[in-house]
Amino acid sequence: MISYTIKKGANSDLLLLNEQGEEVSALEILNATEPHRVFAFDGKMGAGKTTFIKKLVELMGTMDVVNSPTFAIVNVYDVEQPYKGEVYHFDCYRLKDIREALDFGAEEYLYSGNYCFIEWPEMIEAILPDDTVWVHITPLENGDRRLEIGNS
Repeated sequence: MISYTIKKGANSDLLLLNEQGEEVSALEILNATEPHRVFAFDGKMGAGKTTFIKKLVELMGTMDVVNSPTFAIVNVYDVEQPYKGEVYHFDCYRLKDIREALDFGAEEYLYSGNYCFIEWPEMIEAILPDDTVWVHITPLENGDRRLEIGNS
């Protein structure tokens, strides 16, 4: 398991610190988990899942406005080099069951080869690829967040 700390920097920017306390880009997560493309973000309400995904997609070079897909279920963002293509951002919180995910074509997104960032992944866990990268975000008492990356 790889572990990071997320701190709020100046101007409410997010700072990602590695285990040695050195600041690294959020893109480090993509580099450290290459060639995986599906990321399941796990954490309680308010843990910072949407905020972190927003930062990650912006760093990937999107010119789109990144926000929570709570009502749309999935947002699609165009990104630039070197991640050129589409990024899919899911928020599965409102899904009642796996059938709803299948009805909107979730499997096509998940197995497209494009990056998929999923909030509330437990709602669609049965259809997630075997090599899904799990990103656990835990709020700490001091306001920082612990980010742990693994295969479950």
